[in-house]
Order: sequence, then structure tokens, then C-alpha cells
Amino acid sequence: MKCVIEGNGIKVFGKAVHALSRIGDEIWLDPLEKGLAVRTVNSSQSAYACFCFTPLFFQQYIPEPDIQKDCEAVKCKLNIKCVLPLFRCASWRERSVDKCEISINIPNSRVIFQFHCRHGITKTYNLGYQECEALQAVFPAHLCPNVLMAQSKLLGDIVVHFPVSQEEVTLSISSFKVTLKTFCEDENNCIRGMNTELMLHADEFDYFQVGEDSAVTFCLKELRGLLSFAESYGLSVSSQFGVAGQPVFFSVKDMTLEAHVVLSTLTDPNHKSPSQPVPGEDCPVDVPKISTAEVSTCEGPMETEVCVDDGEQVASSQGSEVFNPTPHMRKMFQLQTPGEMLPRPRLAPESTLTTPVTPATFKIRSLLFGAVYTDVVDSKSVDLPSLACSSDTEE
Repeated sequence: MKCVIEGNGIKVFGKAVHALSRIGDEIWLDPLEKGLAVRTVNSSQSAYACFCFTPLFFQQYIPEPDIQKDCEAVKCKLNIKCVLPLFRCASWRERSVDKCEISINIPNSRVIFQFHCRHGITKTYNLGYQECEALQAVFPAHLCPNVLMAQSKLLGDIVVHFPVSQEEVTLSISSFKVTLKTFCEDENNCIRGMNTELMLHADEFDYFQVGEDSAVTFCLKELRGLLSFAESYGLSVSSQFGVAGQPVFFSVKDMTLEAHVVLSTLTDPNHKSPSQPVPGEDCPVDVPKISTAEVSTCEGPMETEVCVDDGEQVASSQGSEVFNPTPHMRKMFQLQTPGEMLPRPRLAPESTLTTPVTPATFKIRSLLFGAVYTDVVDSKSVDLPSLACSSDTEE
């Protein structure tokens, strides 16, 4: 791998290294076809960061100059303490360094940093690396229900109110506001120490999407590096997250680079994931509403599970006595032996109907008489209870 950085790009690359140094002690250099990826992860593997510099960022970018095309590019791991001093004084590098050349010497297992300074001075640094597998955080950020996007200056002004010693903060989101406050695991420390809480309205964000009200708690220290980098170049910061216990995703994007940070969040012991109970004898079953078109075009056997409360009574609209269908329903279900499939019901001809057939009456009959078969099956007839009482006006 060989790449050449010129001008202001050296300062940008140095700030990216400083942002990564706030998270992990080692960095991975991964030369790809789409650009150079620089990654890191903390010791507890609760925070991951990646800066991907596209080929447009470099004056010259060759991902695989010394190896054959059918071989994979080398993936090297460097100690951040060895790389950080090379870009410690970014302003001095910008004034005195014309270009920076980064290359990987595979036979000697060295990463070479060459700074071509003014007046013909060249500074070369050979850093040993450890070949390893690529580091990648697998997290589907596009599936997160909550999405926020704001200017980096707005987020920087918020973070400055929290002390440097503050480790964790809680981000809460609702339909109209976002709250960022201090997180204290011990209530006694919250009373004695200083607590900070900031509230932002939805109009203050460039993009505001709330799919689920939630509150996530993450480490603020590992996010400061990305916010400082984005604020230096006026980039917008976007965030995607879900409920507590799921990772939170922060990212910045430009034409020449893309950076993102994935942070783990604390689980909420009081939060219970919604679970659907298994329908039983004492558990009511929610029957979805069926449209008239769906009922009329149904060609298979019709199966309906119904559970009626003991206290529920159906009153006649024409003044007949009140009818309680619960005992009859239970008796009807007991007539069906296990493993026996009731045949499809057939409606009587229109001449025998006492009321005209309408979509509403068709739907009611399908639901009430879906388990009743009037014809004789195998020369055996079964007397089934009637679910409908005759009206006062019916002969």
C-alpha cells in the first residue's frame, strides 16, 4: 500500500488519529479499493471507531503495489502511542510539511511514514506492525428507529457543559424533544455531585425522526474525539439508535472521508421486551378484522377461534329475550374431536333466507356459522346448538 497526502490533508489525517486515540490503544490500517480505512476499538470492546479516507482524499493512492492482484491486501495493527507523536503538532506540520507519504513494506513488516518538509528535508519513520485480521463492527444502523442529525457546533456547545471527568450520559428522545443529562449509577453521588441536564427541541435538529421513545446511556469520553473532529471542519453529525441495551451509532460524512463511532449502551433492567402470550383456554384470542372482499374470495376451509367472556351477553335488536352464547359455544367446540377438520360451510340458497344477502350479513354469517356444517357427513347427523334466536317478527 502506498498513499500520498498533501497540504491540509495532513492536518485532517492527524486529527483523525487524535480522535481514534481517545478510544483505543491500537489502530488498524486496512487498504481497500474504496479507500484507506483506519480503525480502532477499546480494550473492553464497547466502543469502535473507523475513519475511511476515499481515493479523492489522497494525491496518490495505490492499495496493493507490491503484491499480486489475486492476493488480499495486508492488514496491519500499530500501537497508537507510536503513531500519535508523528501528528502531535498539526499546525507545525501544516506550515512546514509539503506532503506525507505512507507505505507498507511487507518483507520487513514496517509501515513507513515519510514527511517531505521544506528546504529539501525528509523525515522518515519506520514503525513495526503486526499482521492481523480486519477489524469490523457489524451493526445495522439503517434499522434503528430513531435518527437525529445536527450541526457539530450545536453538539459541541452541549458537550462543553459536562465536566471532563463525566464518563457516561443519558440521551432521551421523545416525539418533540431530546434530553441529554448526567448519568449516576449511585443515587448518593448524584446528590453530592453536580448534575447537568440539557433539553433540545425538535426544531433545533436538521433531521429528526422518532420511531420509538427511548433513553440510552453511553460513554461520553469516547464520543468527544469524533465531535471535535467534526466541529473543526463544520461537518454535520448524525446518530441512529434504538432502545437501551442496543448500540448507538454516530457518523460524519464528506466527499473525501467518512467516519463513524459505535458505542455500547447500558441495559435497562425495568424495560421488558413485548411478548405475545400463547392463546389458551383462559386467554382471549385477538381475531383480526376481515374485510368483505377477503371473506368472499376465501376458498379454503374457514377456521375461527373465538373466546367469549362468561359475563358477555348478546341482546336482540327486536326485543326478544337476552341470549347468552357462552354455553352453546363451548358445547359446539366439544363436538369436534381432536384431529378432525370440519368441512367448509355452505350458505343456503337465497330463497330460504329470511333477510337479503348483503356484505354485512355475509360477514356475520361467516363468522358465526363458520364452524357449523348443515349437511349430513357419512350418514351421521349431529344436533348442533343454534347460535341465533328467532326474532319476534319472524314466523
